[in-house]
Amino acid sequence: MAIATAKLTDPTVRAAVTAINAGDRQGFVDLLTPGATMSDDGSDRDLQDWIDREIFTVRGHMEVRSESDGGRALVADFRNETWGEMRTAWRFTVEHGRIDHFETGQA
Repeated sequence: MAIATAKLTDPTVRAAVTAINAGDRQGFVDLLTPGATMSDDGSDRDLQDWIDREIFTVRGHMEVRSESDGGRALVADFRNETWGEMRTAWRFTVEHGRIDHFETGQA
């Protein structure tokens, strides 16, 4: 059973999932620190290119199944128009209310 986005523990992660599910690219970008980074399946990626290609131009959507580490680690069913649906793991590093780094990959 999915966890309602509004019930996610960490407010920054909650806002990030909300922005992803709303297709709100600017809202997501506004949550990032100026030097934010990310990795996908253990490989560093260009964050701006990745979020466009994997989330915002292909209608990415997350249904969170579980959270840990104070709400900064998620397991979610993620889907987009390119890859369909897959079980994914997400881990966010949050500094002063903004995302400094996130990692994602298949769970």
